[in-house]
Amino acid sequence: MKNVIKLFLPLVSLLIFSCANDSESDLLDPIPENVDDVNDDEIVDAVTFTADIQPIIANNCLGCHSSPPRNGAPFALVTFQQVSSRNGGVLRTVSLQTGQPGAMPPAGRIPQASIDLINQWIEDGLIE
Repeated sequence: MKNVIKLFLPLVSLLIFSCANDSESDLLDPIPENVDDVNDDEIVDAVTFTADIQPIIANNCLGCHSSPPRNGAPFALVTFQQVSSRNGGVLRTVSLQTGQPGAMPPAGRIPQASIDLINQWIEDGLIE
């Protein structure tokens, strides 16, 4: 029995230590230096206009900011170009508390999660 243990112990040790990894870089995907070098399929967590922002705008803004604008709205927010060109103003006005001058939408503040998505979209580079 002792002979079996003497053979078994070195084999187990060899198996355990041969699977070790000393380099953290072998465990992580490399981070690209330039976002332009990343394939579109690799941008999983990026917030996009079509997937994330357009539904927020459609549900909260298009009642007035349609094309043509209604109810005294000064501009439309229908297309990517229209929304992206006014990104800072959209974020600022939806971030205001209900009742503050200029707060949008007039019916009440949108959920903070939606405001955070708009902010992330701007930080991610206004991806369509």
